[in-house]
Amino acid sequence: MTCMETIQAYGLRSLGYGERLLPRNDFTLCEQFTLIGSGMLWNIYFGVIALIAGFVLAVALAVGKYSQRALPNQVARWFIFLFRGSPLFIQFFFGYFCFLSLKSVSPFFDSFTSAWLGALVVLFFNTAAYSAEIFYGALLSIPKGDIEAADAYGMTGWTRFKRVTFPTMLRLAWPGYTNEAIFLFHATTLVFFSGFPALRQQGDALYYANYFADKTFNPFVPYPILAMYFIILTLIVITLFGVANRRLNRHLPGATIKKLKIRPNLIR
Repeated sequence: MTCMETIQAYGLRSLGYGERLLPRNDFTLCEQFTLIGSGMLWNIYFGVIALIAGFVLAVALAVGKYSQRALPNQVARWFIFLFRGSPLFIQFFFGYFCFLSLKSVSPFFDSFTSAWLGALVVLFFNTAAYSAEIFYGALLSIPKGDIEAADAYGMTGWTRFKRVTFPTMLRLAWPGYTNEAIFLFHATTLVFFSGFPALRQQGDALYYANYFADKTFNPFVPYPILAMYFIILTLIVITLFGVANRRLNRHLPGATIKKLKIRPNLIR
């Protein structure tokens, strides 16, 4: 089988298309690059959807924690504490068995026992909690002069939040939020090593890298390939968030724009 035929056979295998049987022996570099790259589609799916949905919930939680009202303040604080205080790997296990128990109560939860939805919900809650703490810190760092200026212009409530508080919060939080986005994509590798099963061997990139490492007894080929894919993905995330950072700070002189600094979390 040529490399082009391998790509056609295995390029979308992680999504259920193409050759069903995995290669058993005489593994080629093309097969490893193709299958691990195919698995990356799941990592990108989990990361992108969780990041977009988590951003909305994170802003709501940050505002709730910043609020002087007892109910939203306590709900936000406990939510953030719960998902920041427990390991993500344990959250996957707990989420899977929780959805499995709810499945026996109602068929509505049947889809939640699959990784494409159940694991996505866990990632969504987890990144929302971490991002909310970043945004909350940014809210505390907003210069009082900005709020006083908004009050002087007669802005109150939603208008002040939309035109002053929210944009300033984003500008201050964006470098830290970029690091959270990068870590989220890296955290997607835990999905199929947790409680959520990989149906019909349709796993993510780490799933296929681990398959090749087990079959060849040589981890020094598939895992560097996996690392290369994630480095490329990280560069894409940094580039896109860098563009957004320049957009958020477009009104500032170039020298005063805070550059993004990547500080990876080794242990969460």
